[in-house]
Amino acid sequence: MRPVDYQPTLNWWGHTWRVIGVLVISGVGWAPRIGYQWTDHRWWFCLDLFLGLVALVVAMRYRRTHPVLVATATALMTVVSTTASGPAVLALVSLSTRRRWKEIVPQALLTIVTMLASEYVTQAPDEAPLTTLDWALFVVIAGFIIAWGMYVGSRRELLASWRARALLTEAEQAARVREAQSAERARIAREMHDVLAHRISAVSMHAGALAFRDDLSPGEVKETAQTIQNSSRQALTELREVLGVLRDGPGDADPELPQATVADLDELIEENRRTGMRIDVHADVDVDALPTVLGRTVYRCVQEALTNARKHAPASRVRLSVVGAPGRGIDIRVENPLSLAAEQSPPESGFGLVGLAERVELAGGRQEHRTTGGDTFVLTVWLPWQS
Repeated sequence: MRPVDYQPTLNWWGHTWRVIGVLVISGVGWAPRIGYQWTDHRWWFCLDLFLGLVALVVAMRYRRTHPVLVATATALMTVVSTTASGPAVLALVSLSTRRRWKEIVPQALLTIVTMLASEYVTQAPDEAPLTTLDWALFVVIAGFIIAWGMYVGSRRELLASWRARALLTEAEQAARVREAQSAERARIAREMHDVLAHRISAVSMHAGALAFRDDLSPGEVKETAQTIQNSSRQALTELREVLGVLRDGPGDADPELPQATVADLDELIEENRRTGMRIDVHADVDVDALPTVLGRTVYRCVQEALTNARKHAPASRVRLSVVGAPGRGIDIRVENPLSLAAEQSPPESGFGLVGLAERVELAGGRQEHRTTGGDTFVLTVWLPWQS
């Protein structure tokens, strides 16, 4: 795993506490020399502070992208600038998190050498000369900085490996879940095929009896029709249940062939009228000017609205209004009284209006459905029509 793969992205607090730590280290190292530099070598005071600020900016911005160069530059700055010691520590820690000995060993030697050189160059005249203990202390300090950086790097890599392992486990689990779902859906589909085949065959048998037998009494005809109705309703219920299980999403925005358009609205309305629906139509839209995709969406909206009214209020009068113009958009409004024979209506699925809402949303429009006055169902759709 490369270091860039497990280096975390720092937030504002991560940057803040690093800056604070750098300033504290620089302040502790510079404190004994501030008075001497300000009194005897004020230019040195300004240079020390300037180099420290430059080192801080360089270390904060480029220590990850150019770790060796930044660590080398900040270490060399510490020879003449005590305030650069904090950024140099940060740069060395950051470099050590990479745990590459070919980078760490040269930087460790450079750090020890620059610390010794800094003591000889920047110490005040009244400071005690270096001893062997000071030399040993510099080595210990450099070793501690490097050890801390390597510890941080190893911990980051460990956490990154745990995260990668967790993501891999989640992906494998998701794959197993999808496989199990597919298998279960296939099993349900096979079961529903058998169940629906049985019910539809029963419907076909009773319908055939009504078609070919003319010796049935009115009571037998009614009983057979009731059986057909019940079997059909049960088949619809079971079919919608399996669709609810097998459906992955609200549907595809692209219609399946054949692709009807708004020009087929008259045929759609007449087809529904032939089934016994009473439909009052108010249309005020230039069909020829309507874009093809928008016209197809209008057709699907009206088709679903009439299908919904036919299923849930077959004996009610439906009022359909389709008006619109370029720049204004298309307004579709369908009203129908609620069915008084609720027990005879097919079971509700909810998929029709959900699919319609998805199609309208994909077209950039909006859909609403509500009950007004307690006895009238109203479906409204607005679709954009660019001028």
